[in-house]
Amino acid sequence: MTAVTAAPQGGNLASTLLQAYLTELAANPLRTKAITSGTLAGLQEVTATKLSGMPKSKNPNDFILGINKRVVQMALYGLLVSGPLAHTLFLQVTARFLGKEGAKWKLAQILSTQLITSPIQNATYIIAMALFAGARTKQQIIQAFKSGYLPMMKTSWMISPLSMLFAQKFLPPNVWVPFFNLVAFCFGTYVNTSIKKQRLRQLRQQQEAAEKRDRDN
Repeated sequence: MTAVTAAPQGGNLASTLLQAYLTELAANPLRTKAITSGTLAGLQEVTATKLSGMPKSKNPNDFILGINKRVVQMALYGLLVSGPLAHTLFLQVTARFLGKEGAKWKLAQILSTQLITSPIQNATYIIAMALFAGARTKQQIIQAFKSGYLPMMKTSWMISPLSMLFAQKFLPPNVWVPFFNLVAFCFGTYVNTSIKKQRLRQLRQQQEAAEKRDRDN
């Protein structure tokens, strides 16, 4: 008689996958964070494109091996820049508070994240997005930074302390990284979607202005 193995339930499967991820994270933290960041960054671009209603480009130069160039750029940014940077900053911050308990140390950790980690990560993100959007001159990059950095920091200052408080109170330290990755994915998707919608509005306004000039002529 052939034995039948029951399929794992959803909860058990999720728990198994999470445990496998945490095991790999503990064994190879930098590599795991880089791959996770790259995967989520690429997925973030796909999600933001669909949510914003951005039409699919028909220009073959906008694709790499059949994949949208921006998705590839975002995935490489996550893999080579964002993931390693987050890993380094996380080590620097957590090392200072290792073994320290109490409300004042939790507050100090949150402030360190807000005043050091978030500004560096957000600045890097804004500059990368400007380069991906076609900025090449110093002035173009500075303009993109001025227009996007402060709004992003304001949103980050609202979301990041809440996520840190939640992690400190309810989550063991070994699952902080996947939790913060999920928060960053949601936050990044929101920012990316907002940028794309703004770009679409600008394109429509330019098109309407061009059509008006044609009618007037």
